[in-house]
Amino acid sequence: MVDADVLQQATQTIQAGSKSFATAARLFDESTRQSAVMLYAWCRHCDDVVDGQQLGHGQLLGDRSAGPACLAALEQATRRACAGLPTDEPVFAGLSEVVRRHGIAEHYLLEHLAGFRMDVEARHYASLDDTLAYCWRVAGVVGVMMAMVMGTRNAATLDRACDLGMAFQLTNIARDVVEDAAIGRVYLPANWLADQGILSAHDVLDPAHRPALGRVAARLVDAADPYYRSAFAGIGELPLRSAWSIATARGVYRDIGRQVKAHGAHAWDTRISTTRMDKLWFLARGAAVAVAAHGLVPQPRDRHLWQRPV
Repeated sequence: MVDADVLQQATQTIQAGSKSFATAARLFDESTRQSAVMLYAWCRHCDDVVDGQQLGHGQLLGDRSAGPACLAALEQATRRACAGLPTDEPVFAGLSEVVRRHGIAEHYLLEHLAGFRMDVEARHYASLDDTLAYCWRVAGVVGVMMAMVMGTRNAATLDRACDLGMAFQLTNIARDVVEDAAIGRVYLPANWLADQGILSAHDVLDPAHRPALGRVAARLVDAADPYYRSAFAGIGELPLRSAWSIATARGVYRDIGRQVKAHGAHAWDTRISTTRMDKLWFLARGAAVAVAAHGLVPQPRDRHLWQRPV
């Protein structure tokens, strides 16, 4: 049985770090919810340690000078957790329990950490393929692990879970492009930006380029849409409560992308999010989507979408 303090800290982490996912996670059955929040807490912790922030906040002032050393320590602690070795850190105790319960292979967790290595190494994203490779590591692989937590090992369903993670991250990149550029990170494809006369992180931050930036962000939102559509087919393969949760999260994030596109040059005047009433609407709609997905025969996955390597 999971330690109560470990679970409480993980629950507090998700409530503070992602209100959208916290809302969706309430729909899981108790065991699945426990595993989901503990896995989320590990992901959040790794991101915070590498970026010198707390619960996703304070990124601009975060100290990233020790990034390589922090990443090495995270890799070591993650390997120990996978091996079931004792730890005094609640986040790794929780991860160890998730691995024990669901048999998640170590390479998935290390692949996620490889995404943070791309940040530490200040990777350049020349094309959409480069951006998608980053999305796989920081989000697609998390979708795969979350699907395992929900009880699936079917490869086709894991592909769709990866697609949803990819869609989420593409949406995040479009929403957060200005915030990311403020610390020198630009995940939008450089060739897309260059087509609009945007050649550097400085240009991304320049208000004079906002109309052009809006066009590139809209293009990325459009690129996410096939992944959202593909993910729908996987929802029907999940247990109904899990399907409801994932359908809700899918609706919330897809709406954020649509808002980015609709706001154009003004998408970064304030941080785009969903209201409490919006979330309630997506909760209700998610139930209908989950039921509809269970009644459909999945179509073959689009072969042009990103293919997960593991």
